Amino acid sequence: RLRRPVHAIYAFARTADDIADEGEFNNEERLQQLNALKHDLDLIGNGKLPQSELMQRLNREAIIPFKMPLAPFYDLLSAFAQDVTVKRYQNFADLVDYCRRSANPIGRMMLHLYGETDSRSIAQSDGICTALQLINFWQDVALDWRKGRVYIPQDDLARFGVSEEQIAEGRADFAFQRLMNHECDRAFHMLKAGSPLGRTLKGRIGLELRMIILGGLFIIQKLDACRYDVFNQRPQLGRKDWWVIVKRAVQKK
Repeated sequence: RLRRPVHAIYAFARTADDIADEGEFNNEERLQQLNALKHDLDLIGNGKLPQSELMQRLNREAIIPFKMPLAPFYDLLSAFAQDVTVKRYQNFADLVDYCRRSANPIGRMMLHLYGETDSRSIAQSDGICTALQLINFWQDVALDWRKGRVYIPQDDLARFGVSEEQIAEGRADFAFQRLMNHECDRAFHMLKAGSPLGRTLKGRIGLELRMIILGGLFIIQKLDACRYDVFNQRPQLGRKDWWVIVKRAVQKK
């Protein structure tokens, strides 16, 4: 029932993310393309026809039939534009604010499609989405470094005595392990705090959300198991993990 609007939302988010990250465009060209999507959103907000086929599809298959608020779409574009120009975060609050716009909107969009818009569900969804974004950052420290980005807050690097030169060298010493354990512990508690939503939501969305939460928890466990050496092995889920995840998600309904 919701496949078409979900596909339309995914196409929007994937396209905007790729504009910020992929290809050989310079920063000015990336921002121009993102601004073109923002202009189309403005047109939709004013009841006019957007210019691009991508945005026409989003409007036709998701925004109009489900009366979707536009704020989450604007938030995503804001986060992607920030990716173009901001490569470091001074503190955890700055990073969470980025996650508020880069990750949380997706959860809010899905809840809106399913008609679950109470404040508790939204708050739990925000916690899950931010935690998953953070887990992805800690999983991809080495990958992000090659893109010129460091998502580990500068305050935390200084606190645990880890330098960017050490990240460049790929040295997962005791100081780096303590730092990553600290970051993963914060993500773990955020994910657990939001996890009751997976049991509140009924049917397929609840099952899928429980699987997503378990997947995030499994990645944290794998990060701990490899002693946070993300430079030599990127923790990821395998076939056996998914069998366990599906089993546990079904049992927890």
